[in-house]
Amino acid sequence: MSGGSVPRRSVLIGLWRVARGKADGIACFGNDAPSFLSSLAPLLAFPLVGAAAGLFTEGPGRALTDLAMTLCALLTPAVVSYELARVWQRTDAWVRFATAFNWCEWILPILACLILVPLSVAITLGMTEDVASLILLGSLGSYGLWLHWFLARNALSLSRFRAVVMVFLVNLATVAVVMGPRLLIHGFA
Repeated sequence: MSGGSVPRRSVLIGLWRVARGKADGIACFGNDAPSFLSSLAPLLAFPLVGAAAGLFTEGPGRALTDLAMTLCALLTPAVVSYELARVWQRTDAWVRFATAFNWCEWILPILACLILVPLSVAITLGMTEDVASLILLGSLGSYGLWLHWFLARNALSLSRFRAVVMVFLVNLATVAVVMGPRLLIHGFA
């Protein structure tokens, strides 16, 4: 990387740069359909393997229902963000945004592992597991919201306000897709 330029399509470099708030890392992600599909593949692989295993342990009804809900939760951000990009006339940048969004989801479990190390030490020194869990979830939640805002702001060239609106609506829609059917089935009680 001479002269501070970032090579295109280097996902690991893009992840490293975006994770640290460097907008030029977004250029490392592809802006075409194969790049988007490649970013979805690992996110879809784990639920598919889980469903296959669940066929034998939970039965086909439960395994396929869980798979369908997981797939909906994974695809909701792409659908909602595309519609907002269309309304805001940013569809030309959407594929790169969606590709970066999918790949950057992997930052969160890595961050969780990094946060767990000092939390484990703190627990051995007397911190309760409930407090440690709150710190972990608060840290991951805050960073995750910031990360999504950062990607929306920089990959789609949105204003700060529109980036906040996108993060809010994408997360609201995802929660609705995940929790809505459960609330309908089990009631609001």
